Formats: sequence, C-alpha cells, structure tokens
Amino acid sequence: MDNKNKLIERRYLLTFILITTLFALWGFANDITNPMVAAFQTVMEISAAKASLIQFAFYGGYATMAIPAALFIRRYSYKRGILLGLALYAIGAFLFIPAAAYQQFSFFCVSLYILTFGLAFLETTANPFILSLGSKETSTRRLNLAQAFNPMGSLSGMAVASLIVLPQLWSDRRDAAGQIIFSTLSEAEKANIRLHDLAVIRNPYVAIGIVVLCMFVIIALTKMPQRQNAEKKLHVRHTLRRLWTNSIYREGVVAQVFYVAAQIMVWTFIIQYADNLGINKATAQMYNIVAMSLFLCSRFISTFLMRYVNTRRLLSIFAIGATICSLGAVTFVGMAGLYSLVAISFFMSLMFPTIYGIALENVDEDDTALGAAFLVMAIVGGALMPPLQGMIIDQGTIFGHPAVNVSYLLPCLCFVIVGLYGWHSAQKAAPLQQQA
Repeated sequence: MDNKNKLIERRYLLTFILITTLFALWGFANDITNPMVAAFQTVMEISAAKASLIQFAFYGGYATMAIPAALFIRRYSYKRGILLGLALYAIGAFLFIPAAAYQQFSFFCVSLYILTFGLAFLETTANPFILSLGSKETSTRRLNLAQAFNPMGSLSGMAVASLIVLPQLWSDRRDAAGQIIFSTLSEAEKANIRLHDLAVIRNPYVAIGIVVLCMFVIIALTKMPQRQNAEKKLHVRHTLRRLWTNSIYREGVVAQVFYVAAQIMVWTFIIQYADNLGINKATAQMYNIVAMSLFLCSRFISTFLMRYVNTRRLLSIFAIGATICSLGAVTFVGMAGLYSLVAISFFMSLMFPTIYGIALENVDEDDTALGAAFLVMAIVGGALMPPLQGMIIDQGTIFGHPAVNVSYLLPCLCFVIVGLYGWHSAQKAAPLQQQA
C-alpha cells in the first residue's frame, strides 16, 4: 500500500501506540470528574451552580495553559511537551491529598485547575502529533482512530466512579421514599460523613497520579520522531494573521467551543436528570456508562464511515441526530427523556476530532502548533456553559416543566451550531475539490 494512503506507517507504530495511550489518560480524568459535581453538591451542601465550578476549574485550566503549551512545544518538541504535561497532571492529582485533609471545596477546584494544566499540554501536543504521524490525506481518520481510545479511558473513569466512589458515599444514603437523608442529620454526623466521603473522592485521583508517573518514565525512555521544521522561529503575529484569515479554521474554533460545551453538559448533569426521576447517584452513573459505551462504539463506526462519506457531511448528519435527541431529553418527562439523553452520545462521537481535523486541514505546517492550541483552548466551552445549566436546574421547575429537562435546550443549541459548521465547511470545500 502507498504510504500516502496508509493510516499508520510502520516506523511510527510504537509512537502512535504510546501517544494514543495519553488519550485514554485524559479521558479518565474527564469522566471521573463529571459525576463529582453531583457528589460535591451533596457532601458540601452547595447549589448545582456552585458545584459546577468543578467544571469551570477543570476546563478553565485548558483555556489558561493551551497557548503557553503551544509556544512551549513550538520552541522545544512534542516529547518535552508531553513530559511536562504528565508532570503537571500528576501534581494536580496528588494535591487531592491535602484538599481532602482541609475539606475545602476551593482547594479541590485549585487541584483540578493545576491537573488540567497538564491535560492542556497533553491535548495540545498529542492531537497535532498524531496528525503528523503520516500523510495529510489520512490525518483526520488517524486522529479519529486515536480519539477512539479516549472513551476507553472515559469508561474506566466512569466505572471507577460508579462502582467504587459513588456507592461508598455515605452522604447519598436515602430513605424509603428515595430522598437523601444527609441534610436532616446533625452537624457532628455530617462532619464525620464529610471526612469519609472526601477521602473516597480523593483516592482514585491519587491512584491515577501514580499511573501518570509510570507513563512519564516510559515516554522519557522512548525515542520519538522529531517535529519537522522545529528549528524555525515562530512569528506569532504572522501566524495569528494567517489563522484569522482562514475562515474554516476560525469557524472551527467557534464550533469546537460549542461542541465541548454540549458534551460536558450532556454528561455532567445526567445524574441530576436521573435524580429528578428518583434514581440514586450510583445507578444514574450506570446510564452515563451506557452513554459512553455508545460513544465508543460510534467512534469506530464513524471512523469506518469516513472511508465512504465526506467527513464534513457526516459531521452535519450526526449533529442533526444529536439535536433531535436533545429535544427528546427536553420534551419527554420520564425514562423516555433519559433514554433520549443517553442516545445523544452516539452522535457526539465523531465531533471533536472531526472539527479538529477539518479546522487544521488547510493550516500551514508552521502554524499547526498555535492553531492546535486555540482548538484545545476552545475546551473552555466546558467551563462556561455548565454553570449556566446549573443555574437553570436550580430553578426546580420552569412553566411547570422540570428545569433539568429545560436545561438541555443549551446543548441542543450547541449541536445546531456544530451542524451549521459541518454544512458550511462542506460548501466551501466543494469548489476546491472540483478545482483539484
């Protein structure tokens, strides 16, 4: 087979495998953190809006560090960027030890903020690194394949949350009517429960910190290909001008902001959605696992479909499917609404890597590092929108309809914007393909 059409060349196989492992590592961090919003809301006795500051801290770290990460890897190398990212990831994870000891919600937020400094380095580095490991013709498919392993890490995070963390939370114990009894206890009883539950929340982060340190050692000892043209000086002003005048790239950043916002809203508040139906946190998290399983299966299905269907059109089709399911989550009160909410994940599967690949497809190689940084920085959408959704949920009911259902109009709007990006990029690409 011609290397131009080969998905992964043999000389890059080991590097591809190791870098793909990183996708699972940040997937674990993402999806063990999502259910913690509901856990903190109960154990710290705070509102849904305040609890969602966990997501603000988590995804705010991406926004803070994405550009510095891009400048770092442009100055040095992909490998050094990955090593620094792993180091920051481990530091943030180990900070959960003093956070649990002090029992301060703000300390947990700071720990996650630092942890995501590391994730910003990893995502800013790993995505363009995967794109560079072969021909440009197969780059989007290659990134979709690598990204398919991200939900494997996510499923692991969800499984740990569902099977180990949430069932052990004493603060989620309920009476015969399904109501949480924590708020009815004395302050002394609450303090004892809080000490126990925060230790339960702390432990998986410490464990993943140890795993991250092991990966640091493995990658440090492995020889990896150097980024081409690494010695060229970066002219930030010129790069920014070229990126800004590239409409497909510019719109891709906007689409990525809204996609990530939708993804985080869909997965973060599924527990609150189920709780409104009288389902406890541990059981509700099982629906999140089903959603992520659909997401994983669809990732492989969509990667296969890209061999036959234009990626831009496929993005639009999947966005339409996600929009319809979101409307189902809003409209149906009961298990039908929950099933619609779970089904959204099937259609979200290809969105992040496909938007990423389309946006960078016609970006100059010298501009890729900074271009990738803005696409990772777009993850800030996951910081901005969940608090707004939490504020809606805190209303209880809106015009007689459960507020948690109404809140899913926000991801619905986001999917419409993603679909428009897919359609518009397909329209702009058609004349170029005809000329070619």
